[in-house]
Amino acid sequence: MESVIKAQVNQFIQAKLPVKVITGQGAASSLPTKAEFVQIDLLSSQQPEIAAVTAQLNDGILPATFEDLVNQIQVQLRPVLEDVHTVIIHNVLTKHFNLPLTAALCRMITSGEIKNALAWCHDLSWTSAHSQNKVYPKYPWTLLKQPLKNTTYIAISEKRQQEIASSFGLPLKNIPVIHNGVNPQTLFGLSTEVIELISRLELFSADLLMLMPVRVTQAKNIELALSLTKALCKQGCRVKTIVTGPPDPHDARSMEYYAKLLVLRKKLNLEKHFYFIYGSGQDRQTGYVINQNMVAQLYRIADVLFMPSHREGFGMPILEAGLLGKPIIATNVPAIQDLHLKEPLLFEPNSVPEQLAITILNWLKEKPEIQLRKKMRQEFTWQSIFDKEIRPLL
Repeated sequence: MESVIKAQVNQFIQAKLPVKVITGQGAASSLPTKAEFVQIDLLSSQQPEIAAVTAQLNDGILPATFEDLVNQIQVQLRPVLEDVHTVIIHNVLTKHFNLPLTAALCRMITSGEIKNALAWCHDLSWTSAHSQNKVYPKYPWTLLKQPLKNTTYIAISEKRQQEIASSFGLPLKNIPVIHNGVNPQTLFGLSTEVIELISRLELFSADLLMLMPVRVTQAKNIELALSLTKALCKQGCRVKTIVTGPPDPHDARSMEYYAKLLVLRKKLNLEKHFYFIYGSGQDRQTGYVINQNMVAQLYRIADVLFMPSHREGFGMPILEAGLLGKPIIATNVPAIQDLHLKEPLLFEPNSVPEQLAITILNWLKEKPEIQLRKKMRQEFTWQSIFDKEIRPLL
């Protein structure tokens, strides 16, 4: 649960929204520097008074000190929540670990002191085989299945959604399912600079990410790559093609070729689908050249290697893609010939783009891992979940 909270905090920060983390224990250093951290000891289930009360509650005994603890928690929460519109409450409204805190929050929601509550339900004591013997059909345990006004109960899975509906007597349609997300930066080992590039170019929104780790020279047949990208778009595929290398700024012919490619890209209306990294820096007026480490990171996020070269001395990207297990779509460059590779999808440098697009899409249908990657990056990254599912609830 802690990793989920941290991921959500990161999304608030990235969205430039204020966020305050209120907890019973922990360290501010574990959070992004722009997140406000507030520690209230009584919010911790391990705080001595809370732990003592919980031990009695687990035996079905309501301690005499219970209401006093509820009042203390309310008093300490009020100034902290005074300027807060939405409170995301993780597990406290469905688990029995700190019932004084549960009671305090229920009262503050009922009174309107908390205007909008999002109850994130990772687990429910009333439906858990390990916790059912610690809850009883009377106050305060019934708070854990009492629906509250101005509160959205959020399930982390359809199974939890069913449990919430059964426990709280709520219709399924009123209980959104918001799954946990993945963090591509951690999983792919991406640097902050690459994450910013991905965000700037909206790469994770693509149906297909094609990587061309080449310099901008006529031998690389980039005109075909542009025409193919257009043909794929016409087939309904939201493709993004990435050329990682620069033109040679000291070679007039190379810069002239690059300029012609930019004109063709504009003519084909591909500014949101075909990217030269050289022209994709924060300052579009200056050339942006990335190092090999950043190229390696782009390999990791790409779906396929696309190499339409007229000619190659060898074709090193074929080996790099092979090592990383990336599907290869290429002309018959020496690396493929010399290594007798059968796996790549081969085509001629003068292929008709519209026909090649259909061939590629049919070939990709036989690769379910590509479809799975697309689904994960479009729907299950934390940024996607925050933008599409969490932010509308705030």
